[in-house]
Amino acid sequence: MERHLKVALVAGEASGDILGAGLMQALREQHPDIEFIGVGGPLMQAQGLQSFFPMERLAVMGLVEVLGRLRELLRRRRELTTYLLQQQPDVFIGIDAPDFNLDLELKLREQGIKTVHYVSPSVWAWRQKRVFKIRQACDLMLCLLPFEAQFYQEHQVPVHFVGHPLADSIALEHDREAARQQLQLSGAGPVVALLPGSRGGEVARLGELFLATARLLHQRDPSLHFVLPAANAMRRAQLETLLENFTDVPVTLLDGQSRLALQACDAVLIASGTATLEAMLFKRPMVVAYRLAWLTYRILKLMVKSRYFALPNLLADEALVPEFIQHAATAENLAGAIEQQLADGSRQTARFLELHQLMRRDASRQAARAVLELL
Repeated sequence: MERHLKVALVAGEASGDILGAGLMQALREQHPDIEFIGVGGPLMQAQGLQSFFPMERLAVMGLVEVLGRLRELLRRRRELTTYLLQQQPDVFIGIDAPDFNLDLELKLREQGIKTVHYVSPSVWAWRQKRVFKIRQACDLMLCLLPFEAQFYQEHQVPVHFVGHPLADSIALEHDREAARQQLQLSGAGPVVALLPGSRGGEVARLGELFLATARLLHQRDPSLHFVLPAANAMRRAQLETLLENFTDVPVTLLDGQSRLALQACDAVLIASGTATLEAMLFKRPMVVAYRLAWLTYRILKLMVKSRYFALPNLLADEALVPEFIQHAATAENLAGAIEQQLADGSRQTARFLELHQLMRRDASRQAARAVLELL
């Protein structure tokens, strides 16, 4: 008879809630006598987790915002540490949220509780010395990307590459025409998707630039049409204001539906981030751009060790996707690069298929198996 297992998990935001729920479901499939405690959102709670406090209290972005909430975050971590030490789970799994979870893992591991960290922070790119803290804090690192596993192996951190849940959930092939019919774009010429990001700051820095690029492309080829997904109601209002100055450009503004936009398009102009991984998995030729606040850019330029910033390039370990950052991100440069991809993006898309197959490993079940093997 299988012994009863008590598993503690902490997720800090919506993406972590998705990963946590998938992992919990896979753990229960492989070990039915299991109890979950910790912190998670609605999806993890639906899998049976009783959240110690609302997950939203951890979902805070940006340095200034963190400083404003620092006292509360530290207090909540102290209370959670005390609670978990009382509960004595068989294993603790910190899902992403490294600034919160790694210190928690360190304290629990010192008290003899096994610890796992699920989703590597970007230690390979910047603040590389964090790897020493990770080595102290966790018995096992579960990472989503293959090059991360290599980095941890080089630094003697026990690691398991589980693949990426997005690679599992997104099909290998897509029907472009069906997506166009859904968006009522069947008769349109080539379609370019514009994805300037889901956060207000990103849209403020990239929205106008992407629309200026679209205008330039449309002037050169009037058959082009553009689709622009808005991540939520606030982003839609922000984009509608920007579009008032671009009434000459044929743009279809969408509510969410970024995956449908990716499915329907011939090429993508996209902000750096997780969305580039989705575009890659939809096998659409892309051009990646990013602009940061001036001071942030200066600081990161000194700290970042990576040759590339676009995820597809990091995965391929080559300049597969054109990437433009800060002053190089001009409408002229972006338009030229998009034109090249529209003319022939086959090299990109063939490599994208290889990378998709590499990362399609049934991530949740792989992660669950690795956790149970650790125990």
